[in-house]
Amino acid sequence: MAETEQTKVQESVQESLQQVIDLLQKHQLVEELVHKQDMPRHDLIESLVHKQNLTTLQKKLDELHSADVAYILEALPLEQRLLVWDLVKVERGGDILLEVSDAVRESLIASMDRHELLAAAEQLDTDEIADLAPDLPHDVMSELLESLDSQNRARLQSAMSFPEDTVGSLMDFDMVTIRDDITLEVVLRYLRRLGELPGHTDKLFVVDRDDNFKGILSLKRLLTHDPEVSVAAVMAEEAVTFHPDDEADEAAQAFERYDLVSAPVVDKNSKLVGRLTVDVMMDFIREETDNEALSIAGLREEEDLFATAWRSIQNRWTWLAINLVTAFIASRVIGVFEGSIEKIVALAALMPIVAGIGGNSGNQTLTMIVRALALGQIHSDNVRKLFLKELKVSLVNGLIWGGIIGLVAWLLYHSPALGVVMIGAIMLNLLLAALMGVMIPIFMHKLGRDPAVGSSVMITAVTDSGGFFIFLGLATIFLI
Repeated sequence: MAETEQTKVQESVQESLQQVIDLLQKHQLVEELVHKQDMPRHDLIESLVHKQNLTTLQKKLDELHSADVAYILEALPLEQRLLVWDLVKVERGGDILLEVSDAVRESLIASMDRHELLAAAEQLDTDEIADLAPDLPHDVMSELLESLDSQNRARLQSAMSFPEDTVGSLMDFDMVTIRDDITLEVVLRYLRRLGELPGHTDKLFVVDRDDNFKGILSLKRLLTHDPEVSVAAVMAEEAVTFHPDDEADEAAQAFERYDLVSAPVVDKNSKLVGRLTVDVMMDFIREETDNEALSIAGLREEEDLFATAWRSIQNRWTWLAINLVTAFIASRVIGVFEGSIEKIVALAALMPIVAGIGGNSGNQTLTMIVRALALGQIHSDNVRKLFLKELKVSLVNGLIWGGIIGLVAWLLYHSPALGVVMIGAIMLNLLLAALMGVMIPIFMHKLGRDPAVGSSVMITAVTDSGGFFIFLGLATIFLI
């Protein structure tokens, strides 16, 4: 059922995108036709037609959620993107800027003047401004800080002071706090006076007069207990709490583990300073997943689909250069055994198999280790067991698949010795792949580097060069 609803939502977004594209194409076509016409009061008519077409497009955009508009902006070439952006940025600019990718946000902000940026930022909550702050010009941020009251200015400066990917950089300050010495009836009257609860409020935070955190009162308990009972009698003193300096990925794991919707953030003195919500955690997890996928592919940063060719070249060239060097090393390994290849031509046809299966196996191991490191499942006590387990897996796979490929080589080239060499080469290369698949990400993690960045390129380089060396070396020893 959930998958069906998700499919319907995706289809709706795709339909909206297509409708916007159709309206843009119609707008362009009509503009070109009117522009070519020779008629009285041409400029006035052209202006009226222009406004009429854009009004239709703006009505369509007004019907869409900010996240859907962001999706559409990301899917449009720069010229059309800026045209659509001009139609929506005045009213919903801040929300949409938060929804689009970093690369697209950069192009939108570049098209805005100072007054437009201030108007967009002023629509946002303090924590949302903190998310947008790194992309805003310095003069805009200075003016924005001056426009805030002292409390919100202090909150914004506090949020901006925390390193990226920490709980402090993700928390918000919009929460409901209560005391433990009042009754549930008083709490209910207080909530009714508020009129509206902050988004993703599933619990109220209980504090003392100095805002020291004492516990939580879930809305479920609030609604199902006797209104005359005190908050202290029904609140939960034990709760999952976070500190501003905690790693965001650890907080995300806790949200998943304990099925949290919101959670308090307290400082080292147990004073309540903010809260985390599930929507922010979901956004963080998505961004981390995207960044990891980009890192594995060797991309330095998220890339605008319609960025200039030069910008894309700059984003991609680093690991391509490294890959070129590793490929050259692999070619030199082959060059060492040119004499062997000349004597047995079959070696040239078979050696890509050894390198290919080694690279695939190494990347499988690498993926498992990177994921385990991200989840905090690897520590000094279990590294040896994990290492031995991966070697056993590679050994068994080497015997099975090496045996199959060895048999095929024997039948194709009528050489039992060549088949045995294939078995040995595949086994040894899979063991090498397992060794590197465990060691490379763990070593990078110990150095404080992201184990996903470039690891796939390094694994492929090792299994290619190593596979060629092992296979051709064994062939030289036993066949020539």
